[in-house]
Amino acid sequence: MALDQSFVGRSYPPTDPYEVGREKIREFAAAVGDTNPVYSDPEAAKSHGYPDVIAPPTFVFAITFKAAGHVVEDPQLGLDYSRVVHGDQKFAYSRPVRAGDRLSVVSTIESVKSLAGNDVIDIRGEVHDETGEHVVTAWTKLVSRAPEEA
Repeated sequence: MALDQSFVGRSYPPTDPYEVGREKIREFAAAVGDTNPVYSDPEAAKSHGYPDVIAPPTFVFAITFKAAGHVVEDPQLGLDYSRVVHGDQKFAYSRPVRAGDRLSVVSTIESVKSLAGNDVIDIRGEVHDETGEHVVTAWTKLVSRAPEEA
């Protein structure tokens, strides 16, 4: 069943603030194999003009994908998450994510399409810090595979 086009433009309430911790950044950098010292050493980060360690560019995915859960779990949308695969991810940064940031995300449905029986939904996540400063915009594409015919 195709998703309802009337959901395009719908925004969901901001998430509770996520506090970015130094250790979370270090763990993430280690997990993705990025040894850049600005991700683990506060002095190295300061020598590059940052107030504390910064996060690798894809770190914010965990925050924005969780926020996209508001969309996925909306019973009115009717998305069958058991059929969903992650189709694409893009980021546009105003500044790096830093240790100590308290980030909130507002998710908005940008588009809903049906392609070859599959539903494709694009979700934009606007990430701001506690002062309201824009940090990053993340776009997540989810594909809900068409049910197999019997």
